[in-house]
Amino acid sequence: MKFIDTKLTGVKIIKPIIHKDERGYFFESFRANLFNQNNIATKFVQVNRSSSKQGVLRGLHYQYKHPQGKLISVLSGCVYDVAVDIDPQSPTFCQWVGIEISAENKKMFWIAPGYAHGFYVLSDRAEFLYQCTDYYYPEYEKSIAYNDSIINIAWPLIDNAEPILSKKDRLAKNIIV
Repeated sequence: MKFIDTKLTGVKIIKPIIHKDERGYFFESFRANLFNQNNIATKFVQVNRSSSKQGVLRGLHYQYKHPQGKLISVLSGCVYDVAVDIDPQSPTFCQWVGIEISAENKKMFWIAPGYAHGFYVLSDRAEFLYQCTDYYYPEYEKSIAYNDSIINIAWPLIDNAEPILSKKDRLAKNIIV
């Protein structure tokens, strides 16, 4: 596996080494010793899957208590995945990193605890998998508007159409600076 640092400390792109032959392919998607060597938590306590249709945008979500680290991968389809630094004490506060993750490119995205996270579905459908370092506590969850003008994420919206949002995400507020 190749671990690629991003401009946000604690956010990494992970590219597996894929072994292909006439039967198909094989790759390691997790190996504790390599993750530990790259400062990535390896104790996952919850694994989540979601399926979404094209144009769905989920996020930007975070938990202010019990923050979750997330190891992201896509089992089918393609998404644009985003991590946002929400720590006011950080030199990269309100900065973001986005990456296209697909079943085809098999990239993974590590988002350390304390970042907001969201994704947008580019393919007809996408099945999304994330392993979390803490449990989901809805009472501690907050959402930031996907189109917050301070964060200013360049979402690759299909045909510049409004994304499909949940009620919670439609009611999300801008980040407070």
